Amino acid sequence: MNQDRDMFDEFFAQTGFDEENEFMPLISVDDEDESYESDKFPTTLPILALKNTVLFPGIVIPITVGRDKSIKAINKAFKQGEIIGVLSQKDTNEEDPGQEDLFRVGTLAKILKLLRMPDGTTTAILQGKTRFALQQLTQEDPYLEGQISILEYLKVKNNLEFEAQISSVMDLAKEIIELSPHIPSEAMTMLKNINNPSFLLNFIASNLGTKIQVKQKILEINDLSEKANLILQHMNSELQLLELKEQIDVKVRGDIEKQQRDYYLSQQLKTIQEELGQNPQEEEINALLERAKDKKWPEAVSETFHREITKIRRINPQMAEYSVQLNYLELLLDLPWQTFTKDNFNLKKVKKVLDQDHFGLEKVKERILEHLAVLKLKGDMKAPIICLAGPPGVGKTSLGKSIARALNRHFIRMSLGGLHDESEIRGHRKTYIGAMPGRIIQSLKKAASGNPVFILDEIDKVGKDFRGDPSSALLEVLDPEQNTSFHDNYLELEYDLSKVLFIATANSLSTIQPALLDRMEIIEVSGYSIEEKVEIVKRHLIPQQLEAHGLDKNQVKLSPAIIQQIIAQYTRESGVRSLDRQIAGVMRHIAKKVAMEEPYDVKVSPEDLKEMLGPARFSKDMYQETPYPGVAVGLAWTSVGGEILFTECQLVPGKGKLTLTGNLGDVMKESAATALTYIKAHSSKLGIDPKKFEEVDVHLHVPEGAIPKDGPSAGVTMLSCLASALLEKPIRPYLAMTGEITLRGKVLPVGGIKEKILAAKRAGMKEILLCSENEKDVLEINPDYIKGLKFHYVKRMEEVLSITLNQKIA
Repeated sequence: MNQDRDMFDEFFAQTGFDEENEFMPLISVDDEDESYESDKFPTTLPILALKNTVLFPGIVIPITVGRDKSIKAINKAFKQGEIIGVLSQKDTNEEDPGQEDLFRVGTLAKILKLLRMPDGTTTAILQGKTRFALQQLTQEDPYLEGQISILEYLKVKNNLEFEAQISSVMDLAKEIIELSPHIPSEAMTMLKNINNPSFLLNFIASNLGTKIQVKQKILEINDLSEKANLILQHMNSELQLLELKEQIDVKVRGDIEKQQRDYYLSQQLKTIQEELGQNPQEEEINALLERAKDKKWPEAVSETFHREITKIRRINPQMAEYSVQLNYLELLLDLPWQTFTKDNFNLKKVKKVLDQDHFGLEKVKERILEHLAVLKLKGDMKAPIICLAGPPGVGKTSLGKSIARALNRHFIRMSLGGLHDESEIRGHRKTYIGAMPGRIIQSLKKAASGNPVFILDEIDKVGKDFRGDPSSALLEVLDPEQNTSFHDNYLELEYDLSKVLFIATANSLSTIQPALLDRMEIIEVSGYSIEEKVEIVKRHLIPQQLEAHGLDKNQVKLSPAIIQQIIAQYTRESGVRSLDRQIAGVMRHIAKKVAMEEPYDVKVSPEDLKEMLGPARFSKDMYQETPYPGVAVGLAWTSVGGEILFTECQLVPGKGKLTLTGNLGDVMKESAATALTYIKAHSSKLGIDPKKFEEVDVHLHVPEGAIPKDGPSAGVTMLSCLASALLEKPIRPYLAMTGEITLRGKVLPVGGIKEKILAAKRAGMKEILLCSENEKDVLEINPDYIKGLKFHYVKRMEEVLSITLNQKIA
């Protein structure tokens, strides 16, 4: 025993161990055997409460005793026979534990050494001997003392299985020792020298990195086989954790080694280049300075450039900031600060180019010529902000390209459809990873001139979400008073956009933000008439498709009648996009005949169209004269152009109920109710018996019920239809009408007049009734397109009934 104590003296004399902390248990240098007879130990012993650990039999641990009761218990036990009962606390925060605060099973320990420390505390070296169960505490003051009984292990039932378990414990312990950086490799040799299985299990359990409750559970198990199983479970968990740590460490070490290797090689390369008189960083900077010599830019930009050059000289080329700074400097050099293309001021030539590329669109062409004329006379002028609004396929986008060609300017197209991030317009700040300038600045960099024609396509389809509102960012771009100093977040300098000719395109003005709409000059681009489409096909589409399909003009002939048939029976649109596809279909069919050397007729006939394009897809809404009362012809505007709209009314016996069918919107329903109310209010003047409204139900129907219909322009049509049914008089034949009505008897103007009139002419109508305020819209239409039509302009609803029914209100 003296030998044991001498061995621990030197190690623990200068080291303090506290009950509060965990520590590495030591293997006993004494007896490994735990099978002591119970009569060797007294039944009543001093009890020592441990806070943060569990003492196992055969294990030696040093503890620093600080509590008064614990010091007294240690001293008492050391004087009596050096044996003390050691129990672990359930709650480590309890400073004065009683019987309920202690686990019931503990370990009898021999006090190998007591050391008095300079700070007044006592350090005890304890060696676990055997397990015991606390029967009861016999006293709590001045120290804990209790009555105990010795616990023994059950006899192993299956020795072979137990040996296999011990072997597995040894194998896992070996793997853990190899993976753990904190356990010395000599620990495996020490484990091999342990011959007692129960002691081996105790030693392994005391070294597990588990909670006190788990260690206490292992201590309390009487069946060695069950104890071995529980220890194996926790050893497996610990092994998995160590393997995961090892994988992470290997990866981290690999990354660090690669960084060190790259740094070492880059330093070597730098040294070699310096020896050869080369310096890539300095060469890059000198190249930038050389480009800056001939650059025309504002003074503020020049100062920023040279300041950033000074900054980049101090940055290590291997750092990420170097490439960010280099990209910024290259952007400053690439932007066309004061570089402009020379405008073509030959106005006649500009008009000729515009007419060559597009048929019609006179308003837009006139506005461009006016701008050029002022620019030619004044020499300097802010560019207008134009918005072309109209249905799809009428040539809004291609017109921008044509304008650029006519003015001899560069062309940029930027699609705004689905754009939902403000930074797409203004750019990101340089501090963000992957930052770049906004699309406005990027596009100007590509254009390489400061006065391009800039198409903002689909401006009505700009999105908005939590990332910002791009349409609000466009306010600065499209305001001539603000865009002289446009601020991009990446550029961080003011850029002058006032020389850029911005042309926005939109299908609908209703979805554009009002403030943005106010900054643009709106030019309505309406749909094409059949006559205009025929001219567009002859002048533009046929030559384009001939070239696209490798044909010449002598290999196919399309007469105006055939072109009109294609327009009427195979397309239904305001523009010519679908028409272009049908012409391409004809050309493909001819190209196949030519390539296969098959005979065919150069002149395309109506029968050939059926073979080339299939049966007719659309039937023309032709007017059919109906002598029946209660049928009126209205005019409607749709996204694909104008159409005629039949409105039918039927009276049935009832109680005055109004039924509306035909998939009508709220506005159309209100127009019908307004018309009926007006007729009721003036029934006596119209010659209608007021009692009739209480004896019949009125059913108003608009055919093609699958198609939603709405808008106020059907007001006069519904008025005429209802009056016709109630008076039992048919409406004037070959008469179409459109206009909004009010309860006061007024007729208000509506939109889409050109499309509606052209639709009426296509349907074979001879007369059209309109609000007098729409006369100005009729005057804008080419007289050749409305030849043969008679117009009736009205202000009051009485005039409407006078014309449609020859019925005068008294």
